[in-house]
Amino acid sequence: MEMLRTIKSLLGYTIRAADGNLGGVNDLYFDDAKWMIRYLVAETESWLPGRLALIATEALGRPDRKQKEFPVSLTVETVKQSPTLEADKPVSRQKEEALRAYFQWPAYWDLAGAAVARKFEPVMPEMAEALESATQGDQHLQSVNEVLDYGIQATDGELGHVKDFIVDEHWNVRYIVVDTRNWLPGKTVLVDPQWFCEISWSNQTASVDLTQAQIKCSPEFDPNLPIHRKYEEQLYDHYGRPKYWS
Repeated sequence: MEMLRTIKSLLGYTIRAADGNLGGVNDLYFDDAKWMIRYLVAETESWLPGRLALIATEALGRPDRKQKEFPVSLTVETVKQSPTLEADKPVSRQKEEALRAYFQWPAYWDLAGAAVARKFEPVMPEMAEALESATQGDQHLQSVNEVLDYGIQATDGELGHVKDFIVDEHWNVRYIVVDTRNWLPGKTVLVDPQWFCEISWSNQTASVDLTQAQIKCSPEFDPNLPIHRKYEEQLYDHYGRPKYWS
């Protein structure tokens, strides 16, 4: 059975290079077409101000949960000399290509053909040129920190907001943790990202193919307890949806 853990529990982990500390994890970037974590972002302001240090998840060694460390077979100097990635700008596919060529990491988008995004909001013609300039043609990478607190909409009204992500040991995003306290005081629930039907990055909202009544009666998630397969079975059976492990 896969080990499931929350993204917030990984924030603050140290990324340990072969010759020193690359910094603590302060964000993660996920691929919104495949719902996979692609990079950990190291806090580098003390030695790489104004730049991002992105470490691909496939470059990480086995995490030390007691020490809260991710080992990586890179040197600090190698990371310092890597292609420039500005901290205040999106990470475009062109930037990713340069980064992965430099570190000799495989291009994940070539492993199984081009990724197909789910239904996203249309881009107005007058915005297209500016958007293309800002992202250089790719918008699949999203910051976890940016998406936290996004509003969630059910088919018949407001549902709550994004509180956390649940990932497995292969960095698949298995669940979005939704806080419904503005609608169901004190209740936290899990939603499979495959149940999202539309995401609006500009409005900071996501629509899920579930009703408020379904959510209200769903098995409650306790972040203080491990996620067991029995709980997952109850969750999918409640919604009548196919299980990801089947």
